[in-house]
Amino acid sequence: MKKRILALLLSALMLMVLVAGCGEEPTAESADPGATTGGESTDGEIVELTWYMVGNGMPDNYDAWKANLDAYLEEKIGVHLNVNVVGWGDWDPRRSTIVSTNEPYDIIFTNLGTFSSDVKIGAFADITDLVQSVTPDLYSLVDEDYWRAVSIDGKIYGVPTLKDVSVTQYFVWDKALAEKYDPNYESLNTLESLTDLLTAIKDGENVTPFILHRDGLSAVTMDYDAMGTGLPPIGVNYNDETATVVSVFEQEDVMSMLTTLHEWYEAGIINADAATLAEAPQYRTCYVAQGWPYAAVTTWAPNMGVDATAVQWGNTYLSNDTVQGSVSCISASSAHPDKALQLLELVNTDSYVRDALYYGLEGENFEYVEAEDGTQRVHKLNNDWPMAGYTQGSFFNVTMLDDTDYNQYDEVAALNEAAVVSPLLGFVFDTSSLSNELSSCMEIWQRYKSELLTGTMDPATGVPQMMEELRAAGFDELMTEAQVQIDAFMASNG
Repeated sequence: MKKRILALLLSALMLMVLVAGCGEEPTAESADPGATTGGESTDGEIVELTWYMVGNGMPDNYDAWKANLDAYLEEKIGVHLNVNVVGWGDWDPRRSTIVSTNEPYDIIFTNLGTFSSDVKIGAFADITDLVQSVTPDLYSLVDEDYWRAVSIDGKIYGVPTLKDVSVTQYFVWDKALAEKYDPNYESLNTLESLTDLLTAIKDGENVTPFILHRDGLSAVTMDYDAMGTGLPPIGVNYNDETATVVSVFEQEDVMSMLTTLHEWYEAGIINADAATLAEAPQYRTCYVAQGWPYAAVTTWAPNMGVDATAVQWGNTYLSNDTVQGSVSCISASSAHPDKALQLLELVNTDSYVRDALYYGLEGENFEYVEAEDGTQRVHKLNNDWPMAGYTQGSFFNVTMLDDTDYNQYDEVAALNEAAVVSPLLGFVFDTSSLSNELSSCMEIWQRYKSELLTGTMDPATGVPQMMEELRAAGFDELMTEAQVQIDAFMASNG
């Protein structure tokens, strides 16, 4: 293996092995005039980059890992990398401090909850031109729709992570129980269609088969783009090419599902404490989760402790919100945005760099092995690596593990490709003139959310009551302003 790494170090000027038909590395001629080229900066010094991520804290073997990766990065693009892994519990306040105080960094993990607001305060660099001139392979690798999703006013402010950038919901079943009471359960693909099977399991096994916690079944609004507001009662149907803003909870399809949930609650299919339960148990007979089919094998079944199977519920959707689930943004104050982009290009196209971030230090956290079919695989030596892989880069150039013969990310890629694209992709709703109204509506929604989405409250009375309060707080004004901005957006985008 040492020989293989040495060979890679000596081949810095050779073509990179890229995924999905990418081209050559950017040359001096294709790069931005101010960008560095080759393995060193223009003054001959190695550039130090700092990247903030979220995870389970810093690795115990960080120094050895850094030294190994730095040797490779130095030869490839003339950089050394300093990674700061902030713990999950500390991430939100720490990230806020980093961004608001302009603390020095080059790359930071960003997501839906903070992306637009951070761009608004000028935290991130506009990389529209730089990503195309300095890292054309990265630019061509990322789908045009994904770039639109991380653009504001036509300018790109981040590199989206190539993973499950679309969203698909699944009914996750205890396979044995589902088969026992309905051998054709895999044909049940709407909420209403589950009623008879769940009832049979409840009566036959004397269990509560559809346990919810206080966040409820938020997927009842999955067909609607909430425009980044965080307010599910307002939205545009993904399948509506006219992009008409509607009151989501007054729509027939959503009211029907809320009614079903309430019927389940009344019948004991849903737990009586759903509206107040802080956390659902690991095992549930049936529940809804976002993911892809093979997650039933790799994630949901191990968590449940039984064989699990997944049945898709509804369409796969792609929107600003889904793409912004993981974005790498470059600081507006970074002295080397070109080098930061070159690093992100390597993470997304070079499997050696990607594996180092995803799995850890070769020889301590994992080792490369050869599979029976002659392909290279990864054998994990432990589970100690604390960096969160979904915050870093493409899932599609991570080397497969040796304990599986099936590449589940092929499923992810297929779902992304087939996704229904929101008509509002690239649209950013400016709510600054209605910030008080939005805040008041959010407070009202939070009061109703748990009881409506767990079936505890009868939607026939609960929804009208909530909507009366929302409208008194300025909900209709939000809808009107959203429609005005959307119409302008649609007109400007043809």
